[in-house]
Amino acid sequence: MTDWTKLAGDLERLLKLRSHVFGMKLFESRAEMEAIPRIRRPQSIHTLDQVVGQASRLGWTVGITAENLVGAQCRAVVGLGNAKDEAWRSGKHMVGVWYSSEEDASAHQAAMECVPDGNYDALAIGPLASGRLDPPDIALFYATPGAMIYFINGLQWAGYKRFDWSVVGESACADSWGRALKTRTPSLSIPCFAERRYGGVLDDEMLMALPPDYLPKAIAGMEALAKNGLRYPFPQYGIQQDVRAGMAVSYPGRG
Repeated sequence: MTDWTKLAGDLERLLKLRSHVFGMKLFESRAEMEAIPRIRRPQSIHTLDQVVGQASRLGWTVGITAENLVGAQCRAVVGLGNAKDEAWRSGKHMVGVWYSSEEDASAHQAAMECVPDGNYDALAIGPLASGRLDPPDIALFYATPGAMIYFINGLQWAGYKRFDWSVVGESACADSWGRALKTRTPSLSIPCFAERRYGGVLDDEMLMALPPDYLPKAIAGMEALAKNGLRYPFPQYGIQQDVRAGMAVSYPGRG
């Protein structure tokens, strides 16, 4: 059995996280979601960014269905409510707001990574450490850019792989949880306006979403890097110092 509390604690310790590591899990039926112990159900209409914020900032485990979300844009990314109809694909609701023409808005909608419609009726989001989503479909956390590159370095310590990510702009949740749920791969995003205005995302935060199977590998990699003296936060060396003494710690030939 996976020790979710330890995994979350290791990430918080190594990356100095300021909010909870959390998970997402899709359900084929509302009843399956509502069977989660002590799950909260919204009393108001929300954006999905707000529900994510309730899990990551407040530590709540929240279950939603399509009718709890304010519109098709939120529902489409996680595949709830058959939201991807002709009106959604046209992007008309974003013309004159985020894009200058319907052609641009439609191109944006087509570029989004979304869970296919028709398979799921409910979604639960909650802190990884609670173990209530055992196992979650994906794990997520907010962190500074410095912490994110350190986490990526940990993923690349053994079995190196280059990562390529996308930026759709607004609706950046498609770059993070949408992409991770759809492709089952690590997905890094720059949170968009809606995530920051409605979801409480801080100005210096990015979002990582990935299947939880990647977490032990990343943690082991970061622990190995720490033994080499490479830890987060990164200590500043000084922009005018002779660099050779600092470089020689990691690369003796540079001394």
